[in-house]
Amino acid sequence: MSVGTSFDGRDVSNLFISSHPFSLRVVQNNDIFARGDCMKEHIEIPTLISNRLILRPFALSDSKQVQRQAGNPSVAATTATIPHPYPDGAAEEWISLHAEWFQKGINVNWAIVLKEKNELIGCMSLGINKAHCRAEIAYWIGEEFWNNGYCSEAARESIRYAFESLNLNKITSRHMSKNQSSGKVMINAGMEKEGYLKQDFCKNGNFVDMVIYGLLREKVLFQ
Repeated sequence: MSVGTSFDGRDVSNLFISSHPFSLRVVQNNDIFARGDCMKEHIEIPTLISNRLILRPFALSDSKQVQRQAGNPSVAATTATIPHPYPDGAAEEWISLHAEWFQKGINVNWAIVLKEKNELIGCMSLGINKAHCRAEIAYWIGEEFWNNGYCSEAARESIRYAFESLNLNKITSRHMSKNQSSGKVMINAGMEKEGYLKQDFCKNGNFVDMVIYGLLREKVLFQ
């Protein structure tokens, strides 16, 4: 299936890809994509819980930690939109828009929190394209929490939510070619490499290559 084509309505209730890292608990509606009705009406950003993490809505009280962690030059250098230095007040403004973005079906942003310590360690987001029933996943993790598999774990939960609750057909993501760790997160979340775009993005005045990943709803286990 190519991007932009409608779901063909065939029964995929028994489809199984054994190598996929997670399964979905989905009530099938085979004509939902053909109708273009890919998102239900949602009121509040949900809280998701995994083995080690809680993905919850951001609160204004998180703003100082967001500025400190996301403003770290090592973190900002690996992301497309995080500025460095991180301006005062920017985190508060960003967080204050989350509820509106969610209600409009534009974006979902979660604070990634360690379950045992109730400690904020990063962000996971879905940028939603309702017209094409897809979303782009984006994320960052505070440098002191790198190399623990937290981002992959959070990515899997957000993808599960996108397919189960938002009824999306595809998840995409991209990373700068030099940031191979981000590519590993995408692979660990079950995504497949789909392309390589040369000098596709300008970061701090320099053109960088981008690597594109994707995951189709029909590629995961439905049960």
